[in-house]
Amino acid sequence: MTVRYTDARNPWPTLGAFHWGWLGLLALACALASIHPLDPAAYLMHQAGTVVGVMILMWLTQIGKVSKVGFALTIGFILIHVLGAHYLYSFVPYNEWSKQYLGWDMDGYFGWSRNMYDRLVHFSYGLLLYRIMMDVFATWFTAAPRGRVSLLVIQFVMASSVFYEFIEWWIAMGMSPEAAESYNGQQGDMWDAHKDMALATLGAMMAWVLERLIYTVKRG
Repeated sequence: MTVRYTDARNPWPTLGAFHWGWLGLLALACALASIHPLDPAAYLMHQAGTVVGVMILMWLTQIGKVSKVGFALTIGFILIHVLGAHYLYSFVPYNEWSKQYLGWDMDGYFGWSRNMYDRLVHFSYGLLLYRIMMDVFATWFTAAPRGRVSLLVIQFVMASSVFYEFIEWWIAMGMSPEAAESYNGQQGDMWDAHKDMALATLGAMMAWVLERLIYTVKRG
């Protein structure tokens, strides 16, 4: 059901303090991330996706298709993306932070030889955006069983991950090899795109499992 404007002085009547609070947090994060980014040109390219994502989120919320949980989880995903954009994903110093604040060499413990932050982002795409996709799909397929809608969401995560990798490839084709490597963040892994798509799918499947567990606990 489409929400109509009820007050010309308030063009976003469905956005309340909850939504503006999360958007304010995102705005602050973007302002901080814009201070001396690692590569300003690449940073702006990544942040163009942020702008598009926020516009879509606000539009979907405005027409009544997004729950508060879906809205908050989507902002959470965008915050992870903004941090990655500042450091070009491949250079987010999460391991240095882990050693400094927790005394734990995360990369050494897991035997990682590459920066894994981009893997986290792709996994979070499925895990955190599953809910907003469920919100939207449930309004499109009102007669379908929830399990079938969940399957459609997981399939959509898979398909959109493939499409994203195609877009990255298309953009990188117009760059120098060095710039393409920085933008794509493959870090020499020829299977990088395949692993990213697999992690996004795994994240969505885990979100589905968590949803079912929460539903079972509430029923019990």
